[in-house]
Amino acid sequence: MNKLLKLSVLIAGIAWTSVSVAQEYDEELAMAAVEALISAPPEKAVPIAHRVLSGEHSDEVKARALFILSQADTEEAQSILLETATNSEGELRLEAVRMIGIGGNEDAIAGLTALYSDSDMETKEAILQALMIAGDEQAVFNIAQNAQTDEEFENAVHMLGVMGATAEISQLPARPGTSESLIHALAIAGDTERLAAIARDSSDPEAQLQAIHGLGIAGGGEGVLVDVYRSTDDSEVKEAAMHGLMVAGDDESLLELYRSSATPEEKKDLLRLLIIMDSDAALELVDEVLGGGA
Repeated sequence: MNKLLKLSVLIAGIAWTSVSVAQEYDEELAMAAVEALISAPPEKAVPIAHRVLSGEHSDEVKARALFILSQADTEEAQSILLETATNSEGELRLEAVRMIGIGGNEDAIAGLTALYSDSDMETKEAILQALMIAGDEQAVFNIAQNAQTDEEFENAVHMLGVMGATAEISQLPARPGTSESLIHALAIAGDTERLAAIARDSSDPEAQLQAIHGLGIAGGGEGVLVDVYRSTDDSEVKEAAMHGLMVAGDDESLLELYRSSATPEEKKDLLRLLIIMDSDAALELVDEVLGGGA
């Protein structure tokens, strides 16, 4: 490479670096400017944020503008958010949906609900999260009730569980192959009463096992798992009840079952779980067994 060519490459590199540094500086300045709008009155902040969204700024800067709009409880701000959620694409659309949830404006939330049916799955999930943030249990329930696919139904039911909407979950009829999602939602919501009723009902073995597992997640249900264990001869149900107690961290109930167990096989299974839990009671039992006291 001759000297002239080398000099040209060097100059081009310096120029590119200068442009890159300038762009980075402009970006940081734009971000700072948008953030400063948080202290401005809505009537002044909202039009500027709108111009940012319409301009050539990066998605990061536009996302900050969306946050400013979410904090402005005005009809104009909420209308711009909903317009962005409806007409934009990609991450900016998802961010607009999230900001509507944070803002919690009833009209904008209603607009999101109307937008749900014509959205792609990623946007639908974002809308469900926004409705959860806004605390709109009825809207999520309506989506679950009118779900066109099992995936949509399960996503909505899961969100109801996160919201603790046990009454709404119980009103939903089980769809073929989706009972597990309903039971899991009850577990997330901590509805041990309804889980206990399902766990005690052996007419649907699969649902019973799922409810037993759910009780473990929800905390054990105050003796329900012990009752289920003692009232059945089904080895699968017994195993589920034991594991439910382990998940719930209830080593006292496992120890109680060990003490009252009449078969060596059951005692071995219960002792293994107590050891897995690193329970102090397990060490005492091991000492008993090895010392010939059990």
